[in-house]
Amino acid sequence: MKKIQPETIQMTVKSRLKELKRVEKLAMEIASRIGLTRDQTDNLSIAITETVGNAIVHGNKKDPDKDVDIAVIIQPDTIRVQVQDRGEGFDPDSLSDPLDPENLLKESGRGIFILKSLMDNVSFSFSPKGTLVEFEMSLRRSSDSENGTVKKPER
Repeated sequence: MKKIQPETIQMTVKSRLKELKRVEKLAMEIASRIGLTRDQTDNLSIAITETVGNAIVHGNKKDPDKDVDIAVIIQPDTIRVQVQDRGEGFDPDSLSDPLDPENLLKESGRGIFILKSLMDNVSFSFSPKGTLVEFEMSLRRSSDSENGTVKKPER
């Protein structure tokens, strides 16, 4: 992995699903620039696009007048991502377990599960300004990240 210089990269997108291509491109560019492994690159890209997609669809209800703010804070051993929407929020504890048999065939409801499976230290903050989702990805190499092992998120 390359020597990583601390920096913060910010992007604001409108609540349109076509914006996810720009978000994915940003994730891939960051991953390439700092020398992430293929698994780390895929995990970061999935986590960011899934979180922004949830912000667009569920938070901002696809209202193109509402923005989604993204900040990627790069440190030598961690990438921290913040995604802020303008929505009313939700209760993370009330979400269905996508692994329950009655949920296995549902087309949605896996985003936060995926995020918690791929990333470290996932948190949610709610305010009158909207919902802030934050997560971190450790850049320390481990046998799990090297072989693509996905951990089951804690409940």
